Amino acid sequence: MDGDNRRTQILAILEKNTQPLSGTELAAQLGVSRQIIVQDIALLRAVNRNILSTNRGYVLLANEKRDTKLKKIVKVKHTDEQIKDELYTIADCGGQVRDVVVEHPIYGQIAVDLIINSRRDADIFVKQVEENDTKPLNNLTDGVHYHTIEADSEQILEEVEKCLQEKGYLIN
Repeated sequence: MDGDNRRTQILAILEKNTQPLSGTELAAQLGVSRQIIVQDIALLRAVNRNILSTNRGYVLLANEKRDTKLKKIVKVKHTDEQIKDELYTIADCGGQVRDVVVEHPIYGQIAVDLIINSRRDADIFVKQVEENDTKPLNNLTDGVHYHTIEADSEQILEEVEKCLQEKGYLIN
């Protein structure tokens, strides 16, 4: 398979998946090395394909998939011990956590894509924080941060906000 066809295949695979796929997974599916996938992703990005690289793999951004999900930015605050509960709350209501953003007094806005769609994704994220002995981004701002929440309906977004408010995480 030539490079153009392989890159078309990569886009098709990413479009079908809601979960990030690692370079190794894509390489196995296409019968090439992970390095070839890395190069193909770079070439696709160079022609303005919106492929996001997360800590769990590659994902095609929603506008590339012609996604109809609704989005809302929420401002929240919690302790490190409450991270999993916050993420579970959002997932249990049917929402997906797109990113985390903090407003740092010196560095300005710092944003990181999370792509957390389920409790399993939340577990993986929390485990990575623990295994790497790192601090979550919200530690820079005393726990205050923002999430872009995606959902299939306005009702789900309202439910997410209501549940976060009930748990004391939401900042108005």
